[in-house]
Amino acid sequence: MHIILLSNRLASTRTLTITPYVAATAALVFLALAFSMSFLFSWVGIRFNLPFAETLVVSVQQEQTQKTEEFVRDNLNVMAAKLGQMQAQLLQLDSLGERISALSGVKVPEKAVDGKGSKGGQGGPLILSTQPLSPLELQRAVDRLEQSVEQRSDTLTVLESQLMERRIKSSLLPSIYPISGDYVGSSFGSRLDPIAGVSAFHEGVDFVADPGTQVVASAGGVVISAEYHAQYGNLIEIDHGNEFSTRYAHLSKILVSPGQVVKRGQKIAASGNTGRSTGPHLHFEVRFKGVAQNPARFLHSGAQLALQTPNAPAVAR
Repeated sequence: MHIILLSNRLASTRTLTITPYVAATAALVFLALAFSMSFLFSWVGIRFNLPFAETLVVSVQQEQTQKTEEFVRDNLNVMAAKLGQMQAQLLQLDSLGERISALSGVKVPEKAVDGKGSKGGQGGPLILSTQPLSPLELQRAVDRLEQSVEQRSDTLTVLESQLMERRIKSSLLPSIYPISGDYVGSSFGSRLDPIAGVSAFHEGVDFVADPGTQVVASAGGVVISAEYHAQYGNLIEIDHGNEFSTRYAHLSKILVSPGQVVKRGQKIAASGNTGRSTGPHLHFEVRFKGVAQNPARFLHSGAQLALQTPNAPAVAR
């Protein structure tokens, strides 16, 4: 910037150049003088007890304090509202856990809020407070909510593990029908032998079905036998663990081999009329510790599950 100075007496001119450095220095000096004057003004007003100066300083301080309090109060209100929403969601989580527990039949012990084994009753009329929560009260509420969330998380984790354990056990129990048969030709228990014509004990259930009808594993397990037997004809025996096993007899075709791992509902054979048999059907046995059990006890309890299992056969009637 160039400034031209004119002189009438000397009839001459002078040029003064102002650089950015000079301008910045001048601005800093001006701000410093203004700040100093303001500080001096405030000090003089307080030192010499000038009312108008002291009032001006107090007014500015009060305005700044009021703005700060309003900002903090607004933030506390927002945080309190969020806390209320989280508490409502926590109640919904509790309700969901109770419904899952009721539907599954799995009871999970609840941890007490007070640590003494009982949550205790709560209630009373709703009276909204007009006083906002203080930062300390809000922090305590957040800490309590965090503890409650941890407890609910532990409870749901236990519930999940128990449901998973039950699901695994149910998948290893022979609870789905092994064939889509027309009807049950012979039930478990005492009967008149169809060949010898004498009273005998029938250790399984006979499902009447056309030859070649698909036979599936009633539960997951390992094939321990897949061979021809003089009495059973083509026979498959599967070990399901926990000392449970199943037998599938009079088959026309065997589709698995010993040592093979099979899944629940997996096709393992086709029905037939081999061995000691008077017609096409599937002879199905459930054994526990080698002793024949009534298959109906397992099939009836798993009928609904069998209908919902993908690729599962229709319930035999």
